[in-house]
Amino acid sequence: MKTITLEELKSNKSENIPYNRSSLKSIGNFIKEARISRNQSIEELASNLKIGAHQLQAIEEGNEDLLPEKVFIKAMVRRISEKLKIDTDFIMSEFKTERKEVKIEDIVQEVSVKAQKKRKVKDKNSVEVLIFILISGILGLLASSLIFNIFSESFDEKMPKKEFINKN
Repeated sequence: MKTITLEELKSNKSENIPYNRSSLKSIGNFIKEARISRNQSIEELASNLKIGAHQLQAIEEGNEDLLPEKVFIKAMVRRISEKLKIDTDFIMSEFKTERKEVKIEDIVQEVSVKAQKKRKVKDKNSVEVLIFILISGILGLLASSLIFNIFSESFDEKMPKKEFINKN
C-alpha cells in the first residue's frame, strides 16, 4: 500500500469538505481524504481499527464534543494515520499547532486597515517630499541671490565708474 503525502492530500481535496482552521477539523479533513482515496467506508475503517464508527466520523468532522479526552483523540488519530499510511508526524504536529477560527470578514477588515495605513504613510511621504522641495527651492534662490550680489559687487568695483569716464 502506497503512503499518501501531505501534498497529495491537499491537491485531492474534495469540494464538499469545508475548510476550517481548527486543528482537529484540519486533521479530520486529511483523514477523510485519505480514507476516501483508499475507497474505505467509515464503518470498514472503524472496524479494522476496533473503534466506533461514530468516533471516526466525529474525528473526520472535527467534533470534539463527541470524543473522549484529548490524549485519547491523539492516540486514535495516530492509529488512524498509521493505518491509512499518511504522514503521521505531520498529523501529530497539527495538534501542537492550535489555530483560532478565522472569519473572512476579519481578514477583509485586516487587509483594509493595512491598506489605509499604507495610504496614510504614502500621503505623509508625499507631503514630506513637497516640503523638502519647497525648502530646497527657497534655499537655492537665497543662495543664488547671495552669490549674484557678491559677484555683482566685485564686478562693479572692477568697472570704471561713469564719473571717472566723464572727467577724462
